[in-house]
Amino acid sequence: MSDSAKTAARAAKNSTAVRTLARVGFAASGIVHILIGIIAVSVATGGSGGDNADQSGALARLSEVPGGVFLLWAAAISLAALGVWHVLDAFLDRTASGRDRVSHIVKNVGKGVVYLTLAGTCTVFATGGSASSSGSTKSLTAQLLAAPGGVLAVAGIGLVMLGIAGYLVFKGATRRFERDLRMPSGAAAKGVRVLGTVGYIARGLALAAVGVLFLVGAITHDPDRSTGLDGALRSFADLPFGKIILILIGAGWMAYGVYAFVRARLARL
Repeated sequence: MSDSAKTAARAAKNSTAVRTLARVGFAASGIVHILIGIIAVSVATGGSGGDNADQSGALARLSEVPGGVFLLWAAAISLAALGVWHVLDAFLDRTASGRDRVSHIVKNVGKGVVYLTLAGTCTVFATGGSASSSGSTKSLTAQLLAAPGGVLAVAGIGLVMLGIAGYLVFKGATRRFERDLRMPSGAAAKGVRVLGTVGYIARGLALAAVGVLFLVGAITHDPDRSTGLDGALRSFADLPFGKIILILIGAGWMAYGVYAFVRARLARL
């Protein structure tokens, strides 16, 4: 990247408009997480059988409320801005070096891709379309399994998911998420810590289940076993005391959604 391009990219990253949209993006992500949590709890209590307990199910619900299309467009724009901000931050922030810098790049590029993908899904629903995260996951798994070395690729995805899940649980349990925030003081700080800890651990447990399903799909050579977040959350209901576990995970996702609203206000950008 040329010096002029770097300067332009740095200016874009630090612009007030992009920072504002990035903060709104955190709030939009919070709405999605809260809706996924609500669907998960509904599944555990016998409702929402037709709703996917994932991003597509949450956005489908959002599209049905009054003003939902406007909210979806606002979410798409802000999430896209948040994704771009993470990608730019990955390469323009040079406060770290060596392995720390590599880790910084990988984490922020990964986050950027996730937010940009979610922005694209919001756009699909905003324009009147529909999407199924579960169906897309099954399709991807089937294509990989049909390719040479596909079993190893699917198993690799599962292991990566488990690694990310472990990091999320670790980040919640050790409260490393506080590094992302300008922490308040007093009772407010305690509230933020509870929301962040519970939210990150719940997200980690759900993502671990997604990783396990990818591994099962690889071992059985059955793409229908890899059902993404929706199937992962529903799989908890089949475990002993699974409905209670699913309710707790759903509540944790809602807690993370509230934390995301807090992050929209307190995030270090």
